[in-house]
Amino acid sequence: MIVHKLHVNIFYCAYHSSNITSNMIYESMTQIINENKYIHPEVLVDTQWVEEHLDDKNVRIAEVDYDAKANYDLGHVPGSVLIAWKEDINDPLTRNILTPHEYLQLLQRIGVNNDTTLVLYGDFNNWFAAFAFWVFKYYRYKDVRLLNGGRKKWLQEDRPITKDIPQYPPGNYRVLADESSYEPDNSIRVFLDETKNALVSRRKFQIGLVDVRSPKEFTGEILAPPEYPTEHAQRGGHIPSAINIPWAQVVNDSDGTFKSIEQLKQLYESNGITKDKEIITYCRIGERSSHTWFVLKYLLGYPDVKNYDGSWTEWGNMIANPIEK
Repeated sequence: MIVHKLHVNIFYCAYHSSNITSNMIYESMTQIINENKYIHPEVLVDTQWVEEHLDDKNVRIAEVDYDAKANYDLGHVPGSVLIAWKEDINDPLTRNILTPHEYLQLLQRIGVNNDTTLVLYGDFNNWFAAFAFWVFKYYRYKDVRLLNGGRKKWLQEDRPITKDIPQYPPGNYRVLADESSYEPDNSIRVFLDETKNALVSRRKFQIGLVDVRSPKEFTGEILAPPEYPTEHAQRGGHIPSAINIPWAQVVNDSDGTFKSIEQLKQLYESNGITKDKEIITYCRIGERSSHTWFVLKYLLGYPDVKNYDGSWTEWGNMIANPIEK
């Protein structure tokens, strides 16, 4: 926690002046604490909280990794279920996320009820766990949270792991009695045509477009991350007017936890990504941009943030789409 010199001086003077009361010290401390709080801290839990709730029947913990089976089978948080992002939160046929029906089936399969607190964590500093978080929020799941620091921090702290696969009775999660009338939250998702039209309308001056990929992907020097060289588009570069703020800049290298709210504000505001704009995030297939979407919407409290999950593999493969390098 950062303590400003003004507050330090107040605490020091409290011992030397009868004019400073204990209430003034308390108020000053409260101000410091509030200044360092995320706007929506309720969407994060720490490793201690998770360990204390391992046997809580109202909490379901789920691991979401890039290479789902490899990490989970090596050892996972006791009682955690596996959500395989390719199979479980994507449609098996079309390029899209899972359908409302598949979403219901997934939650019921992992033993989730309507009052269950769903905690997600994973590798790569919660890269794919944040993608799952965005998908669940798209389908309006009420209480879903991320484990701050993810798998990395849990292992660093030598907290318990197991290879045992938990078995839970099917959950009774329901969305509506009439599932066909269910509507996802389209305020947090944007599609190709909407993004393209925004760039040629008056709205372009009110939009902040954030490309969260690496600088070399942004400039078109490489077509895909080095880890996944075959998962690329036909053309390299970025969407015109986009600002490159790589997703990994929001986490601490040491343990994968999110940086302070002051650091996050500085990162985005210094690049012109401010609360008064409509923000669109994108990456390669929508997973890294979900991580940045989470930071902007929940940690910083931006009111209008959308994830363009079609991202560069859609944009860079479309004929005649505008591209900058």
